[in-house]
Amino acid sequence: METTLITGAASGLGKEFAKLYAKESEILILVDKNELGLNEFKSELEKTYKSLDIHLLIKDLTNIDEVKSVYEYTNKENLKVTTLINAAGFGDREDFKNMDIDKQIAMTNLNCNALLYFTNVYLKNMLDMNQGHIINISSIAGFIPGPYMCTYHATKGFVLLLGESISYELKGTNVKLLTLCPGPFNSNFVKLAHNDYTFSKIKPVDASIVAKYGYKMSKKGKKVAIVGLKNKLTIFITRFFSRNFVTKTSAKGIKKGA
Repeated sequence: METTLITGAASGLGKEFAKLYAKESEILILVDKNELGLNEFKSELEKTYKSLDIHLLIKDLTNIDEVKSVYEYTNKENLKVTTLINAAGFGDREDFKNMDIDKQIAMTNLNCNALLYFTNVYLKNMLDMNQGHIINISSIAGFIPGPYMCTYHATKGFVLLLGESISYELKGTNVKLLTLCPGPFNSNFVKLAHNDYTFSKIKPVDASIVAKYGYKMSKKGKKVAIVGLKNKLTIFITRFFSRNFVTKTSAKGIKKGA
């Protein structure tokens, strides 16, 4: 039975992935702390997919106990997850010395630890079934240093390296892990990250475009996928410059006058 679990499903990229997987899944497990958003989205899906079994889990995934409770729920309900999409995450643009450290720790808990936990426990189940797909959302930010958004860039680098490593270990199995690396896309990210400067210079793409590309690349069994030709070229070009130059260029794109 095709069962898809998606975090950050009430809005943005998670929501767009849910729209895609609703077409093929028999069971959809949607996780987010936004209860109103999830309930409204469930009503929207039920109008189109009458037979779809939708489970809503209202969880704050910055809290490891609530992260673990998701797995406990799926075990209790005997829900065998065949597709996992770790789409929940947020960023923050601020000088490191001025950062709210509690917010940074919450970011690492969500962007890294929740993703790490879900990837580990559901991967084990998938290997037992010898089938499954995992999509972890990194970013082009994961390839480069990010002064003034250092925690966010570091978390996405973690996701990227983790995914590449796990994908190698999965050779010879029918379980695939894709690390999806988009550039800026339309979501609540800008508001939460206070990064209007960057987004004023770079036109974000629609989240649906990112989701469709990720869906396609996952089905192909790709290990890493950068979204968009411009982003692919940007990351490719960085290998020809010094780390100091790349860091300086990144900083100037994040903070005015950097």
